[in-house]
Amino acid sequence: MPTHLNVEIKARCPDADATLRTARDLGARLQGRDHQVDTYFAVPHGRLKLRQGTIENALIHYLRPDQDGPKGSHVLLYEPTGDSETLREALTAALGRTVVVDKHRHILWADNVKIHIDDVAGLGSFVEIEAIDRDGNHGHDRLLDQCQEYLHALRIGQDQLEARSYSDMLLEARHGP
Repeated sequence: MPTHLNVEIKARCPDADATLRTARDLGARLQGRDHQVDTYFAVPHGRLKLRQGTIENALIHYLRPDQDGPKGSHVLLYEPTGDSETLREALTAALGRTVVVDKHRHILWADNVKIHIDDVAGLGSFVEIEAIDRDGNHGHDRLLDQCQEYLHALRIGQDQLEARSYSDMLLEARHGP
């Protein structure tokens, strides 16, 4: 199963409604609002999560550094066609569950760039920008440029950038840094 390359950012979002309006004004197409529950599993390297949503459902393994600003991520995505609840139970039994992230997410698209505006239970509002290269036609530098363009256009300041994943933030809130 092939992997694809993402360059992505995550930032705190003080005004989710304004960010949504700005993204739409920039031409991003709203795919919809999804309620997603991401279950993270204990794995020896990278991260493995099962996303269960009303729009998106996938088993996702990814390798990504924790750093502020745009960062590359290698993603392996499997979209199950069967009962995802049974898959979640099997993965939990085999690997152990580390954390569950519950969020409501607006999903927008502008060509190969996916914008998420998230309300994450226990954490607050965030915006994510993912420039995606599924077929090798864009390359890391172009994806990085696209992230930078949206950072500027959405008026995201350096002080808003977040290096950690939602899973890490929730684990830190539960156990301390």
